[in-house]
Amino acid sequence: MKYKRILLKLSGESLMGDKQYGIDNERVRQYAEDIKAVHSEGLEIAIVIGGGNIFRGLSAEKSGMDRAQADYMGMLATVINSMALQDALEKVGLKTRLLTAIKMEQICEPFIRRRAVRHLEKGRVVIFGAGTGNPYFTTDSAAALRAIEIKADVVLKGTRVDGIYTADPEKDPTATKYNKISFKEVYDKGLNVMDMTAFTLCEENELPIIVFDMNKTGNFMKIAKGEEIGTLVKG
Repeated sequence: MKYKRILLKLSGESLMGDKQYGIDNERVRQYAEDIKAVHSEGLEIAIVIGGGNIFRGLSAEKSGMDRAQADYMGMLATVINSMALQDALEKVGLKTRLLTAIKMEQICEPFIRRRAVRHLEKGRVVIFGAGTGNPYFTTDSAAALRAIEIKADVVLKGTRVDGIYTADPEKDPTATKYNKISFKEVYDKGLNVMDMTAFTLCEENELPIIVFDMNKTGNFMKIAKGEEIGTLVKG
């Protein structure tokens, strides 16, 4: 396997499957099976999930809600998604730990870096919930931050598209895909990979990012083995 420790970033929307909102149990089950397959090869896996399928802080702010209040609500949505994935992972036989940036002792552990690393070393899949615990930061930023803290080898961003394109492939049929691209090229071309805070954190800490289609069964394993799936951002 190419990597030893990875951080997998999933969007909240990816958990919807074909639904308009909420959680598609079949999609979550598929993710759990893919994660189990990779974990069985000896990789240490940490996961960050967004909350956009339940609540989006930015959308609520536009409708008049206080931004900080809306962002905290979004953090709670990520915990709901994290609990759903945790349940699916345990149903396929994996040992897991959910660590959150907001204390919720009845359902999870508080995030402590050394404890998170120890869980990974013991073979547990670690899920990080509630973003960074601060408003005005996205779950992309949380993924970048946690990946750096636990010294992950790579951030894998699982999306609905199979990489980074010159334009949105769902809107522009002429868009072409990049197999590899540098951080500087992403800046220069104004491509939307992650929010700027997350992207800058990865660049400054020389942490590569791979954007790929998580919905296609087997893609996660191919990336873990080093196959050129999706788009690699580095250097």
